[in-house]
Amino acid sequence: MSAWSADALTAIGAADELRIASYRPDGTLRPAVPIWVVRVGDDVYIRSAYGPDNGWFRRARTSGSGRIAVPGLEQDVVFAEPAPDVHPALDAAYHAKYDRYGPGIVGTVVGPDVVPVTLRVLPRE
Repeated sequence: MSAWSADALTAIGAADELRIASYRPDGTLRPAVPIWVVRVGDDVYIRSAYGPDNGWFRRARTSGSGRIAVPGLEQDVVFAEPAPDVHPALDAAYHAKYDRYGPGIVGTVVGPDVVPVTLRVLPRE
């Protein structure tokens, strides 16, 4: 695994959402779905808005790898557990980026209930 390039971080940070697809056991990609994404420093994170049974989240966690796409970037990635102390910064990042959509929807991706459904996204070499 390597670090995100400055250009990739800029593209991800500017995107309202990314498209995410996980790999099947046979190495093919599942269909991509749009989800919200935030950046904290030089790291990228995603959260399942509707819990651990959300299809994309289950598949990403099981696969451990996939591909993301935002305007100007398509990147193979791995999904990892975030550091336990990052969640307050993630909540703040989600609020800063998405509060314009209202508390109902933003409330699905902030707070203690989403800690277990948070993934750190890392570029795959």
